[in-house]
Amino acid sequence: MDYFFLITASIISLSGALFHGVIGQKKYMDAIYKSNLELLTKSLSFVAWHIFTIFLLVSAIILCCVAYNKTLILTVYPIIAVNFLGCIMFIALGLRGHRVLLRMPGAYLMGATAFLAWLAI
Repeated sequence: MDYFFLITASIISLSGALFHGVIGQKKYMDAIYKSNLELLTKSLSFVAWHIFTIFLLVSAIILCCVAYNKTLILTVYPIIAVNFLGCIMFIALGLRGHRVLLRMPGAYLMGATAFLAWLAI
């Protein structure tokens, strides 16, 4: 298991969480709140947005913990799986009519996190 790969993956995920949770939230939610969507749709959009932010933060924390405590190595496998599947989702949707997703950092962030964590184990 390689400490450097786990820490790098953790930093990528933490950077994503900070960017997503602060800058991304401001841009995205400003657009949502200015729209004519129903209040429930706006609220659910806000929750969904921050669930992803929380996922990125939890991934960063787990990867960092594993870097310092190798006995927790099994916890990396779900992090790899979810990040890999998220990357595939971004790419698949991007190729099936939602081209804007290919310009967003989600696929690259999740792909890099999964790849580095996989290299670490």
